[in-house]
Amino acid sequence: MRRVDELPLLGGQPHPQPLASHAPTLADMEGVASPTHTPQRATSPRPSTASARRPLSSRNRTESNGHAPDTPQSTSSAPPAPRPSFLRAKSDFGPRHNNEPVESTDEASSAEGNFKIRHGWDVQLDSEEYNNLLTSSFFMYYTDKKHETGGIPKGEVYPLQEWRMRDRLKTVSAVLALCLNIGVDPPDVIKTSPCAKEECWIDPSASTQTPGHTPMNQIGKALQTQYEQLSMRTRYKLLLDPTTDETRKYAQTLRRNARNERVLFHYNGHGVPKPTSSGEIWVFNRNYTQYIPLSLYDLQSWIGAPSLFVYDCSDAGLIISNFNKFAEKHQTETEEARRRDPAMEHIDYSDCIHLAACREKESLPTNPELPADMFTSCLTDPITMAVRFFILQNPLPSHIKLRDAHHIPGKVSERRTPIGELNWIFTAITDTIAWNSLSKPLFKKLFRQDLMVAALFRNFLLAQRVMRVYHCHPVSHPEIPQTHDHPLWRSWDLAVELILAQLPDLQAEARGEKEYIYKHSEFFSEQLTAFEVYLTQGAAQQTIPEQLPIVLQVLLSQVHRLRALILLSKFLDLGPWAVNLALSIGIFPYVLKLLQSQAIELKPVMVFIWARILAVDQSCQADLLKDNGYQYFINILNPSSGIPILNASEHRAMCAFIVAMFCKGYNQGQRASLSPELIESCLDHFKDMQNPLLRQWSCLCLSKLFQGYEEAKWMGIRCMAHERLCELIIDPIADVRAAMLYALTAFLGIRDVTTQVAAIEESVASMVLVMTTDGNSMVRKELVVFFSAFIARYKTKFLVTAFEHFFEDANTDLLTKREQKNSDGLYVKVRTSANGQQSQQHHCSENTIYSAIWKEMLVMSVDPHPEVARDAGIVIDYILIALMDSSLAEFIQPQITGVPKKHPAPRPTPRVQDEVPTQQTSVPSTPTKEPSYLSLFGGLRKTGSVAASLKNLWANDSTTPPRSPGRPNGEDLHAPPSDPRPHTPERYHVEEEPKSRGFVPRNLSKEPQLPLKSTFYEWSVEYFREPQMKPSEADEPGSTDYNGRLWRRNRNDKIIADTQPLKEVAVSNRWDVNRGYFDNLSQPMKLCFHQFEDHLVVTDNKDTINVIDYSKAAKRVNSFSNGNPVDSRITEVRFINEDDQALLMTGSSDGVIKIFRNYDRREKTELLTAFRALTDLVPSNKNAGLVFDWQQGRGSMLVAGDVKVIRVWNAGTEICTSDIPARSGSCITSLTSDQVEGDVFIAGFGDGAVRVYDQRQKPATAMVKVWKEHRQWITNVHLQRGGQRELVSGCRSGEVKLWDIRMDKSVKTIQATTDTLRTLSVHEHAPVFATGTQRHRVKIFDINNGQAVSHCEPYAGFLRDRSTAIATTAFHPHRLLIAAAAMQDNHVNIFSCYEPKNSALKTVKLYDGPGTLKRASTFI
Repeated sequence: MRRVDELPLLGGQPHPQPLASHAPTLADMEGVASPTHTPQRATSPRPSTASARRPLSSRNRTESNGHAPDTPQSTSSAPPAPRPSFLRAKSDFGPRHNNEPVESTDEASSAEGNFKIRHGWDVQLDSEEYNNLLTSSFFMYYTDKKHETGGIPKGEVYPLQEWRMRDRLKTVSAVLALCLNIGVDPPDVIKTSPCAKEECWIDPSASTQTPGHTPMNQIGKALQTQYEQLSMRTRYKLLLDPTTDETRKYAQTLRRNARNERVLFHYNGHGVPKPTSSGEIWVFNRNYTQYIPLSLYDLQSWIGAPSLFVYDCSDAGLIISNFNKFAEKHQTETEEARRRDPAMEHIDYSDCIHLAACREKESLPTNPELPADMFTSCLTDPITMAVRFFILQNPLPSHIKLRDAHHIPGKVSERRTPIGELNWIFTAITDTIAWNSLSKPLFKKLFRQDLMVAALFRNFLLAQRVMRVYHCHPVSHPEIPQTHDHPLWRSWDLAVELILAQLPDLQAEARGEKEYIYKHSEFFSEQLTAFEVYLTQGAAQQTIPEQLPIVLQVLLSQVHRLRALILLSKFLDLGPWAVNLALSIGIFPYVLKLLQSQAIELKPVMVFIWARILAVDQSCQADLLKDNGYQYFINILNPSSGIPILNASEHRAMCAFIVAMFCKGYNQGQRASLSPELIESCLDHFKDMQNPLLRQWSCLCLSKLFQGYEEAKWMGIRCMAHERLCELIIDPIADVRAAMLYALTAFLGIRDVTTQVAAIEESVASMVLVMTTDGNSMVRKELVVFFSAFIARYKTKFLVTAFEHFFEDANTDLLTKREQKNSDGLYVKVRTSANGQQSQQHHCSENTIYSAIWKEMLVMSVDPHPEVARDAGIVIDYILIALMDSSLAEFIQPQITGVPKKHPAPRPTPRVQDEVPTQQTSVPSTPTKEPSYLSLFGGLRKTGSVAASLKNLWANDSTTPPRSPGRPNGEDLHAPPSDPRPHTPERYHVEEEPKSRGFVPRNLSKEPQLPLKSTFYEWSVEYFREPQMKPSEADEPGSTDYNGRLWRRNRNDKIIADTQPLKEVAVSNRWDVNRGYFDNLSQPMKLCFHQFEDHLVVTDNKDTINVIDYSKAAKRVNSFSNGNPVDSRITEVRFINEDDQALLMTGSSDGVIKIFRNYDRREKTELLTAFRALTDLVPSNKNAGLVFDWQQGRGSMLVAGDVKVIRVWNAGTEICTSDIPARSGSCITSLTSDQVEGDVFIAGFGDGAVRVYDQRQKPATAMVKVWKEHRQWITNVHLQRGGQRELVSGCRSGEVKLWDIRMDKSVKTIQATTDTLRTLSVHEHAPVFATGTQRHRVKIFDINNGQAVSHCEPYAGFLRDRSTAIATTAFHPHRLLIAAAAMQDNHVNIFSCYEPKNSALKTVKLYDGPGTLKRASTFI
């Protein structure tokens, strides 16, 4: 058994001395009868388990006894939360303060005098440390993600949008056809006087006519220059007043050179007639004496596709509609031609983009203040056109002239200059308008596929806005919505206005007349603020943020880059949908480029962003390989590297995740990443005990480096990685232990199994063998996966092992075996030979790791957790089926069919004495072979589950454990009560057994395959897809979870405040008021009340659990099976996390602890976790079985029973922290502990002894007191949570004793009954206890004076025997209620104490949430 003997000290302070050292003199204790009330508290969380538990911050409470020291809250050892924890109600384990003291009815001294709280614990109230601990944090257990999901990935498919431009195009060639025919007006155009003349800002009539510098040439070169501002790499061909032949020649040449890339055709038809009704455009003949129509059908044939057309002429919309008709005709002809000749090249004529200046029957504006080519100016020189438009539309007087629009200082390519900043803002605004107005596929095609197309369409949005004012409506194909009225245009107008306001000063500064520093625009800063507002207000509804494209543009600026990256990381933290949006907008090239930056301040945010991207899209591996981008994260992962952030470990965990994703299934990534430095970095992070996420992902990073890459495995061997991984076997976090096993599974598999390799792998297997007793089901599942890989690798050796075990069992005379009882009271099987001596048989597999693993796999195939049992069953079946297919089958077949017929399989012990392999010193202890495991496999079939037969190990109805040979025939006073079997038709598995969430039963029709596939990595990746920056739903004020918890808190406070004043009522009134009874349908054996819900849990003497709601009429709200093996029973039941949504914990006589969620909801009950807390218990109805006590304050389970030790399980770590020797040969029948500090616990034994243990001592010296005044079986021992903190024990003889742990003898002895004491129950706060007798009577006693207060008799049914013994009793923790049931009867009665009518009003303070006023509410 794994244990951690030296736990971290509480709060970093040394523990006080054991309580035994505080013992007062006997004189100090004379006259002691009833302690006064003292506040109780819950212990502070341990640092070693804080990360695995969920904190509930404390608050002042009203203590049950009226004492409420107002103390400052202690500092928890857990890492400080970034926000105040949600304050919640807690049980009466901690202090409760009330502004108006509640009148205590329990402070009167008893007849024997007035004294302080029992056990000397009142002295601790004077300790500042103790008072600080009174207000420490509470924790909820088994509420982590690993318990919610069981390590199973959600399976949610996040549809990854295709954000990469697989069909990215370039506009490589452009035809700029200008049909101006300067000086000659077209016949169908009547120009006004004056009218618009400028073409490309050049007035043809004012230009000189020098050779080579004609107005036509100047306009053509200006147009080409403007286009080159959009795309420098495009090859431009000017066609000035072209003919049909020139157009055909150059169009075909450019298409031929462009191949499959895009070709631009710009047509300016200001000097020719409008397009014809069939869409023909006009060019010239050679002599320029005629206008020649150019067919669109021919133009399509010359230009081909893909192509981009710009039409700057009147009636331009007519061209688009006709072009599409001809495109359909071309498409039809092409398809017919391809049917005749499949080798013919396919041309998609529909892949053409069109931009037209106006609709059909619209003419271009002729305003003289505007250029004649207004549409071309918007498309190719948008800033100048937009500024001129602003000046024209500005109604206010200004000194700015139209020509000033051409003289804004700076360069367009320099963003810190005025014109450059204006262009930058314009790009961001138009991109954002398109992002918010267009569908995402259309946005991707028009704004991300081709740089030229993107630039023209951004400028086209300006044309929509500007030309609309002059009664023109630009048209596009594909059609885009109207965006002229988008709100962001106002931001653009503001940016232009701010530039123009500074323009006179800038011009004066340029002339040297004055000094002036340009004031940069606040546009981007304001938009980032708007994005920040969105993140705090609108992100929850997953609405698309309008500012996302602007954030993309801001990344180009060093000034705002860090802030933009931080906001972007917050956005990506929202989930995969946000990552998809960011990738689709084009964020990836920017963050990829930033990996080349050495800026140290960018490292934390870059790590976070890349972790989010890789969690959603793994295809970025190749991008990281380019320019060695992956090295950015490997460098940060190095412990010696600096990272300017407090939580550096968490960011290094993200780096480990990024490197793991880079290596996952990508051999090039593995080869690039492999280095001793990376392996050493991961191994060094194992020492970082403050960050389990880093340890987990360091393991997973190594696993992906090792997976399928032998060179990495050999480098790991040289770095001793396998040994250092095995050091995490006792890591306090289950996720880390599972990650370690995942890494070791990947470590297996070097092709050449040399002696060295085999020795290393065997040593690894032997070191992890101890993890079969791990308390976390996810870890055990990973262990089965590891064993499956190991077994598949050494298949032949396991075939021999299975054969020898099978052969040994089959050929041993089972009838000669005798059962003996050892000194522990455990039944073990001893094999004997014919001469009566224990036989010794030697086999090849004896004392080997293979034998040990095989035995553990057999045990795990009957694991209490269904998923572990299912997976282990597959492994067992795989080997046994292979054994039947091997050459050994002929030797084993007769025994398979014969042995089960001759010798039915007895039930073996789950664990017996360990055996240790002799040839390996590093192999830990392993269990010996359980006899006759394989005798269960009669009639083996390949289609069925062999391992399923192992269920019979616990399913032998006819076999019951025999009595010990040393037990006398008469009554044994140290034996448990022998209960006659009830006359009720009881059987096992009457109700459905809850399964774990996400459990999928095994398909027995599928043949087992090894190795098993683990889903742990995929489950771990989900962490980086979930929001980490925002508080959880339960911590968000106003959420459903928050309101529910707030309501439960107020309800819990009211229940405690209402019930505490009733302590005097409990000892002065009858307890026979019937609150209801119900038929349990089976023999009730254990009862447990919920502290705050009106729920009573009843278990029977088999495996059925009934949940009763007694709020009105007692009714069964749920019933389910605990899944016990036959001949075992439920021996303990407890609620945990009662302050919030409680879980139900059960303990069975087979040593298994199970925890259920939704215990009160039929068909929704789920198994949360299950593990074997005691591995050497024998299922039995006679012995004590398993007993446990739950400590909510510490998150500990004290588990004992028919064993020599008391095992302490930590709920946060889910491992056994210590085995405390019981120091008795008798079984433990009852456990109770101090629920306030949790250090002291008390055990009752079958021989009548009562022992006190202190966990602060070393296990060997933990027993600090033993009392042997009782002479018979201890029925129960109980330490009150509140009230007087009395320690009460009772034995079968009827004696009930009160103890003080400082005293060597009992404080008081009460003879509760003269016959057999069947049950003993103690109220947690009221000074009363109840006994159940052999004669069908429940007696209530006053603890203070030992006098009987009342008695009651459970309902026995019509004509039933009213002399039957009481089977079980239980008090409600707060209310004055008691439940009881009798033997041989299925009914459970609930009685309450008679409460006299009291008209006094009780006022309770209700909690209204942090920062709000408290109000007083009155309850009658």
